[in-house]
This record gives sequence, C-alpha cells and structure tokens, in this order.
Amino acid sequence: MRTEFIVHSRAAGLYEFTRDVALWLERQGDGARDGVLTLFVRHTSCSLLIQENADPDVQRDLSAFFRRLVPRADDPSMGYLRHVAEGPDDMPAHIKAAMMPVSLSIPVARGRMLLGTWQGIYLFEHRSAPHQRKVAAHLN
Repeated sequence: MRTEFIVHSRAAGLYEFTRDVALWLERQGDGARDGVLTLFVRHTSCSLLIQENADPDVQRDLSAFFRRLVPRADDPSMGYLRHVAEGPDDMPAHIKAAMMPVSLSIPVARGRMLLGTWQGIYLFEHRSAPHQRKVAAHLN
C-alpha cells in the first residue's frame, strides 16, 4: 500500500502529521495488518523526525538549537558557504537535512503504528518561506 502526504509549512519549524498517517492506516480497512511503514520526504531542505508531541517547548527548543547550530548564510560565521543564490536560508537548510533523517521506519501492528505514548511524526521544515512538502508512504 502506498500514498503520499502533503505537509504545508508556513515557515521553519516542526509540523506534526501523525494523525494523517494514522487515519490513512485506519482507512486501509485491514485492522489486522502488520508490517513496516516507511515514510520518505521528497525534498532536500527538510527532514522527518519522531519526537515528543506532548510539550510544544520540545519543538521550540529543537528549532532554536538547530538555528544556533547552523545559522543563516548571512551570519558572519557562515561566510565560507558558496551556495547562496537561493537565499540565506537555503544552504543551511541543506546542511540540516544532511544531519537529520529524511526517512523513517515505523512498525505497524493490527493497523496501528507502534509509536510510544508521547511520540509524534514531524516534518522539520528548514526553509523560512512556506512550502508544500511531499512525504511518500509505503506499508510493507
């Protein structure tokens, strides 16, 4: 079974889409289905994460950490960058995406993801402008 999820970002940050994935699994109609769900983001300037979904401070802190770790290209510390034609957030977005996963594997039992109590699936947008991101999903 395959599908594609569209995640609309407004700016850099984390966007949870756990519910969309769970609903898609539910709609497959085979509640006894076991397997492995693979999610793959089809872009080079964002990432996928499984992260805590109970306290929004976790997402804010992660975003702040990565902004400090990899500042925009117009920050003096990033003067060595050469790929700057697409804006000061572009190459730093590629660097962040190279550091974080672009695919996830999630076990599924009886048609439900085996995520922990406080775990959610997030697209981590690394660009400043709004984007429409595509995440391919395949359940084996």
